[in-house]
Amino acid sequence: MKKLAALVAGLVAAAGGVYVVAAPAATADDCGGTYTIVVGGTGDNDSNAPYWSGNISQRVGYPAQPIGINARQGVNELNRLIRDHRNACPGQHVKAVGFSLGAAVVHTWVTENWQTFDNVNAVLIADPKRAAGPENAGVAGHPAVAPVIGAPLAGADNFFGNVPVLTLCTDDIICNLDARSGVPGYIWGAHGNYNFNVDAYSDDARGQWFNGVFIP
Repeated sequence: MKKLAALVAGLVAAAGGVYVVAAPAATADDCGGTYTIVVGGTGDNDSNAPYWSGNISQRVGYPAQPIGINARQGVNELNRLIRDHRNACPGQHVKAVGFSLGAAVVHTWVTENWQTFDNVNAVLIADPKRAAGPENAGVAGHPAVAPVIGAPLAGADNFFGNVPVLTLCTDDIICNLDARSGVPGYIWGAHGNYNFNVDAYSDDARGQWFNGVFIP
């Protein structure tokens, strides 16, 4: 796993520090249906990469580089946007969807806020903080990677309280260190083999899709 640690360390070095990124402007609150908020992966600073599709209500802006302090900014901004919207639309369901680094941001938000926030669910696509089972944990749980990236990005767990959470991981070393595709798979596109249409995931989805098999 030295190559994996070096890969992540290289990504962190490429980040070149901490950036301040303004959130995309929010539209006037629409309290009908589901409020779907998305958090993009590394490099997707405004969560507006072309892979996203479907009915997206809000995109989270944050410095999307794989280092703990930047992930913390993402968690804080996600929390601000969700709670501001809940104040405006107290009865509307919130669905938070994150990909890769963005999944770690959503993961952390759920862990920190499940006791004080209801009527919400989360979808974690290629979560680097994914807990082991089946197979190995995500890359953030690797002992050589965690000290490099720092909290709250470091570590792997499934501390979601009573919030419905759906996790997706398909032959992807970011969310499964034992993925058969390995580092070459990450480089050549295995990390993007997911459905990014947010409407594909229901408001009460929970469990795991792991290598194409659903595990309740």
